[in-house]
Amino acid sequence: MSYIVDGQELETDGQGYLLEPDWRDEVVRVIAAAEGIELTDGHWAIVNYMREQYREHGHTPNFRNMLKDMAAVLPGCDSKALYDLCPLGPAKQGAKIAGLPQPLGKGGY
Repeated sequence: MSYIVDGQELETDGQGYLLEPDWRDEVVRVIAAAEGIELTDGHWAIVNYMREQYREHGHTPNFRNMLKDMAAVLPGCDSKALYDLCPLGPAKQGAKIAGLPQPLGKGGY
């Protein structure tokens, strides 16, 4: 599987995660469409959060940390709201839509 963005083919792993991060907003639009997600402001908040965490820490947060941090960004954000935005798992699907490699860690990092 791969994505074509602006005429460029982006390499992915077997589950559709980019092998290398790509920070372009068009990448987000292409991957979200492939995931069947119509982007909202909430999705963009997740994308920006995931990208910021990846830049700062070299990986994306687990769901528990994501939930805590997103509650400060999106008023009223809870686990249901995050799953409404990313039904296949906010931490994993959020990283995919953000154009980041697959999160492989588990537990409290």
